[in-house]
Formats: sequence, C-alpha cells, structure tokens
Amino acid sequence: MIPHASRRHFLTTSLAGASYFAAAGSRRAWSQSPNERPQVACIGVGGKGSSDSDNAALFGDVIAICDVDRNTLASKGKSEKFKAAEQFTDYRELFAKFGKQIDLCTVSTPDHMHAPVTLEAMRLGIGCYTQKPLTRTIYEARLLARVAAEHGVATQMGNQGTALDSSREAIAQIETGVLGPLKAVYAWSNRPVWAQGPDRRMNLRNYQLQAMKEVNEQEDPTTTAAEVAEIVGDLVGEKEKEIARALERLDWNHWLGVAPPREYWPGLYHSFQHRGWWDFGTGALGDMACHQLTVPFAACGLRDPISVVARTTGHDFDSFPASSIIRFEFPETSQRPAIPFWWYDRKGNKPPMEVFTEWGIDAVSDSGVLVVGEKGAFYSNDDYCGKYELKGVDQVKADYELAEDHGKGFDVNNMAEFFRAKREGNPKIAKSNFIDRAGPLTETILLGNLAVWAAAEGGPEGSMGEWGEKVEWDAHNLEVTNLADLKTPHVADLIKPRYPDGYRLD
Repeated sequence: MIPHASRRHFLTTSLAGASYFAAAGSRRAWSQSPNERPQVACIGVGGKGSSDSDNAALFGDVIAICDVDRNTLASKGKSEKFKAAEQFTDYRELFAKFGKQIDLCTVSTPDHMHAPVTLEAMRLGIGCYTQKPLTRTIYEARLLARVAAEHGVATQMGNQGTALDSSREAIAQIETGVLGPLKAVYAWSNRPVWAQGPDRRMNLRNYQLQAMKEVNEQEDPTTTAAEVAEIVGDLVGEKEKEIARALERLDWNHWLGVAPPREYWPGLYHSFQHRGWWDFGTGALGDMACHQLTVPFAACGLRDPISVVARTTGHDFDSFPASSIIRFEFPETSQRPAIPFWWYDRKGNKPPMEVFTEWGIDAVSDSGVLVVGEKGAFYSNDDYCGKYELKGVDQVKADYELAEDHGKGFDVNNMAEFFRAKREGNPKIAKSNFIDRAGPLTETILLGNLAVWAAAEGGPEGSMGEWGEKVEWDAHNLEVTNLADLKTPHVADLIKPRYPDGYRLD
C-alpha cells in the first residue's frame, strides 16, 4: 500500500527515466450531508468484514449487521458506529425485516456465500460491495453481472487496487501500446498462507482413530486395551466439549449455507481457513488473482480464455493443492495477438528466471506481475500493481481518471467510489463493478480451478506433478468441450452450483 502522504511523490519518482508523465484530470470530490447518508447493512463483520463495515460506516448509516459468530456480533455492536444496528446471524432474516429500507450492503462472508447473499440483496434493489473473489463458481459470476444489470444497482468488488492511481496509470500506459505487441502475462503469489493439501478433513470419528493410533505408539507396551480405550475416550470427550463451546457462539448451519453438510471442526474450516477447501473457497488463485490481475485484465483483455491446463502438488478433491502452476490461453482480439497467462502460487514458486533477466530484473519479489511485449515489459513487485516499472521502453503520455482520495488509503477510496456510484445513480463510477470488471474477471480466474481439479496427481513427496489434461472452454456457453471427467455432476458444481432449499440461484 502506498502511504497517502507519498502517493503523488511516488507517481513522479517510481518511474525514473520516463519521458512523459501521465496526464489526468482533476480528482473528483464528494461531499455528503448527514441527511443524504444511505441506509447500510453489513453482512460478515469479522476478518475483512471488520474493515469493510468500518469503511461503509464512514459514508452511510449502518442499521443492521449480520454474522454467524455471535461473539463477533457482540464485539462489533459495542462500537459507537454500530450501537444502533440490529443484529442477525441469518442474512435472510435481516433482508426479510428491513427489505428495501436498505440502500447498500457489504458482503464479506466466506467465498461460497458471496453469491447467495449478493443475489438476494440485488433482487431487492440493494447495491452490493462484495469481497473478492466475487463468487466461488463461474456461473455465479456471470449471474451476478446479469442481475446487477437487470436491477441497475451500484456494485463493487473488494479488489481495492482498482482505487490506486498507479494501477489506473499502468492500465493507461499498456493500452497505448508502448510495450509493442503483447507476448505473455505472468503472475505469481506467496499465497496460500493458510493450510492446503490432501487428507485434511477431520471429524470426531477420524479424531478417535488418530488418537487411538498415537496412544498405541506412545504408551508402554504393558498398557491394556481397556486403558488405551479410556485414554482415547478422555481425549475425544475433551474435544467434544471444545466443539460444543464453539457451537454455542457459532451458527454452523448458517456458516455452511449453500455448501454440503460436514461436521464442524475447530480451526479447520471456519474463518480464514475456508480458502483452502473446494466447498468453501477458491484457493490462492481465487484469493489473489483478483488483486494481481487488476492491471493486466483491463489492459490486456484477459477475457474468455479458450483453454487452461495446470500442474499441482496433488489434491484429494476436498482441499486445494499446496501449490500449482496454471497456463491460460487467450485467443487473438482486435487489440492484441493470442497470448498465454501464467499463474504460480506458493512462496518461491515463480516463472523461470530467464523470463526476468531478459528485462534486467535480477531480484524477483515474492508476489508480482510481469506483462511482456515485443518492445518492453511491465513489472510490478506487489499484490496490487501499486508499484511498477516499465522495462526496455519509456513511459508515454496517457490520460487516466484519478481515484477518489479520502486520505485514509485505497481501501477506503474503493468503498467511497461505490457509495458515489449509488449517490449519483451511475454504476459505472465503481471501477470494479460486477458488469464491466468484477464478473468477467472472476469468470476468467475461476476457470483455472477447473484445470487444477483435472491435475489432482502431484509428484513424489509433495513435489509438482506432470501437466494435467488441458481443459478446452466454451466461454459463451460456460461449458467444457472436451473432458468427460469434468462433466460429472460433482465437477459441474464448480461451474454452476446447486443451491439447497432455502436459497435461490436463478
């Protein structure tokens, strides 16, 4: 993140040797009187939802908050900005009570609940600020874009890099053609920083078997079977008590929502850990590519790939692999030739060094983006394209729209843009709105997980396996056109999910 005080300094110093600096118009100011403040609901107020709700409260009056964790609700409700907000553990009850009284809402739940909550809100005419990735599945991303258009509501995905002047400048630079005909796009991430990998599911039965094995390995050989059973019984009993205490505060059924049932287990699925599970998250690709592709998606037209293929360290179709490499192929357009996009996740997993040394890059960041053209390259060494350099070419003059600046960082500025889109009745003001940016971007990213699914076999001892089968993709119809194994009902849920009773998809 670029500190506010140095933002303008950064823009004039980060690209030393540039021949021109980008031209831009005046920054738009937004003043709002108290009686113009919209009514807001915040759904998911822990984790990233804590800052999302705080940011929303800067521009609107929060009248309702919702979270499946009662402790989180109680803590949030003590804050001065949320004391008047009614509390819920089920977002459907919130909408049933307040309905169209709500102007805008934030949706900061685990990935699998982004679409169900957002769809219900938009169908009530409520504008939505929904965290990234916009959805867990490809069809949901397209559906959210369509419903947003049908209802004309303000929308914004929480990939806050769209509210950085530097990323907007970078898009404008690449769009001038300064790099020459494009050849390839690379992105790499130090995520996941949460646990991923096979054989991680746990429940009381598995815990009992594991405890039995460990006790038998550790106890004195003279220990009787009855004594082993007693020790294991005590361990299981204590775990049962721990689970019961957790479920006193956590509404587990509402946390599961549209996901298939499974037993709660402490620290394994709930909260940040959801990202590593197929039923709840989208892996490192879904988490971080929404940030890292902010610039190349917009500037290079990374829409509607025709195929994707992956290598992984292996997975069990329950938890994502510990690491993956993914190659997307994009067809030729009127603006560029056909190009590949390469994705690498897990710290240390990066493109070959020769990709960088060609452009004089000797030290490569843990996360970053490289866009390669025939004349030059664009290099960013952070998650948001907040800093960048042009390699082999000089910067040229290019116009771009400055982001809002409220002096509190780009996260707040991204939220402010969403509120202004509502206030001025123009959804396009929000640069990561569902129709123009967030929906198509999410579609592109999530296709990569189909290739990860098809590359379940890793190498020995957790190493990278061979390339899986290539997934050929019909973007218009959202269909895999070649692999029968990816047309089974379970895999089809990664494209278009089936919601249980009580939740509406179409």
